[in-house]
Formats: sequence, C-alpha cells, structure tokens
Amino acid sequence: SGAVSGGGKRSKKKKDGSGDAGGFAGLLPANERETALTLSRVAMAAAIAASAQRLDTNQVEAALQLLDRSADGRAKLVITGVGKSGIVARKIAATFSSIGLMAIYLNPLDALHGDLGVVAPDDVALLLSNSGETQELLEILPHLKRRGTGRIALVGRVESSLARGCDVVLDGSVDREVCPLNLAPTASTAVAMAIGDALAAVWMERRGISPQDFALNHPAGSLGKQLTLTAADLMVPVARLAPLRAGTPLPEVIAHLTADGVGACWVAREDGADRLHGLITDGDLRRALQTHGAETWSRLTAADLMTADPITIGEETLAIEALAQMERNRRKAIGVLPVVTGEQTMLGLLRLHDLVQAGLTTAAS
Repeated sequence: SGAVSGGGKRSKKKKDGSGDAGGFAGLLPANERETALTLSRVAMAAAIAASAQRLDTNQVEAALQLLDRSADGRAKLVITGVGKSGIVARKIAATFSSIGLMAIYLNPLDALHGDLGVVAPDDVALLLSNSGETQELLEILPHLKRRGTGRIALVGRVESSLARGCDVVLDGSVDREVCPLNLAPTASTAVAMAIGDALAAVWMERRGISPQDFALNHPAGSLGKQLTLTAADLMVPVARLAPLRAGTPLPEVIAHLTADGVGACWVAREDGADRLHGLITDGDLRRALQTHGAETWSRLTAADLMTADPITIGEETLAIEALAQMERNRRKAIGVLPVVTGEQTMLGLLRLHDLVQAGLTTAAS
C-alpha cells in the first residue's frame, strides 16, 4: 500500500521559491505564477485525468455488476486497505453507505483475528493497495475466495499478486507521486479516491438514486430535512391545544393564548367534533381590538376574533412546502398553519418558529 517506488532527481528550487513539481510546469499558462502549491495541484489533477484513460471499461463494468449483485441481494460492500489506502477505503465506504449501498470498512489485521466473520458469501470486497503486494490483504484473500465473496482490486500494479487473486482489477497506477521525493502517497491516494467516488457516482446513476433516496440517509443535513421532514414531525399536537368555541368570551381567549404558549389557538365547530372552524393568533387579537372600540371589548367572542376557514395543510405536507406557503402568502403574513385531515379534523398547529428552528429555509430549496 506504499507509494510507487522509483527514483528521480529532486527539482531545483527557482529563485522565487517554486520547483517544477515533477515536471508539470508546462501544463500552466505562461502568464501564471508557478508556485509550488499550484504546480502540485495541477500534477494531482493530471494524475487523476491520466487514470481515467488507463481504466479498462470492461473491468469497470464488471465492478459495477458486482455492486449491483450486492445491492440486489441486500449484501454488503466490504472495503479494506492498510495505511493511507485504509484511510481512502474508509472514505469510499462512507460514500457508498450514504447513497444506499450498505458498505463497511474492514481492518485487514482485525479481519485475520476474527472480524472476517462479518463477510458473507454474497458480499463484495474492494481491496485497495498501491503496490498490490500488501501482506495483510494477501493473507485474507484466500479466505474471501473460499467464501465465494466477489473481489475487486484497486491497485497501482495490475500484474500484482493482489490483482491476480481478484475477479476484477481497477488500474489506479500513477507515473509518480506529487511528493518531491516520489515517496509519500499523494497522487496515488488521490487517484484511488477519485476512482472510488466515480464508481459511486456511476452506480447511483445506474440505480436511479433520487434526491429523496439520498435524503433518507442524510436526515440531519439541509437536503435531508427538506425532503423528509413533514408537518406532522414539527407541529404542536392537538392534545396540547385546548379548543375554543365560537362563543368563548375575550378574557378566556386571552387566557388560552397566554397559557398554551403557542401564539395561537383554534376554534372548533359547534357540532362537537374536533373539526376546525377558525384560528386566532396574537395578530388576530391585536387587529380585532383595533377594529372594535374599547367599549365593545367586553362583548367580543372568539367568533369576532378568529380567521374563519384559515389556510390549512395536511400532516404529510413537507415542512419546506409549508414554510414556502407561509412566506409567499400575499393576503397576510402567516406565522401558524393548522394541520388537518381531509375532513378538517384538527391534528395540530405548525409554527413558523418551529420550521426556522429546525434549520429549514426556502433560500436553500
């Protein structure tokens, strides 16, 4: 799993402090300052681009078919490697898990001491090694074969021992490392990471993974919240909201608004069912008091204060859609939406405050 071995003279330092970063200076425009960092980045990109030309399309297709087999059989993708390749393996495993293919990283040393038990015959193993001669991987290879586990080698030498022991071989070789000593794994790890990410991207396309599918594995992310959180998830449930009647006097209305701490209360129909008749918010109360003279306040009831037949939403309405409805309503500002069934049975109240507190914003949708 070490770097591709090889010599090569160290580049001479120029007067401005930059080097030739492995001879890639010619890739930069003549008018661009040739800093060492810029040259290293260009060298890394060139290594990734070159790897795309080296990959055998038949081997790539075979790898994708193994991944499909794993997904269809509800099996796992087991990814393993040592050292820097192990770090890359962990990242690739995390990527595949996030897009819906169950994937785990398996430490090869631990595998030889019992953890090999997590590998099933229907699983697929992806083994990373730049040299293709990593001893720990070679030791677990025969055990994978005996189980009938599909094996994909991602290696820097396609004629290596590891490659010969696998069903599929992906060429991750590089001409040289970006490291000026041509020793530290730099270009080789970048190429391995890029191939792993590319496999994941193509597999997603083949399987028709949608944003909704992706969001299921990212519930705490911005996209996940937008595509999974519903009104029912964030609403104040009706059990916490005592209903008012149309004839409820003003003092009781104020007491309900204060006691619930929701900033709104709902008015039930007179037929006795928990069906919505109207909604009273703090704003409705203020507007009613401004409209009616102070001498009439003692006679005001919930019917005088409420918004009859307010805008409502269903419990399965996405929270982000509810937020958009609140923000884009032109009739008046909406801070609370009743959540009801198709028969207008009251389920709860969804507040703008709760949507914002959940991290939702229409600007990101």
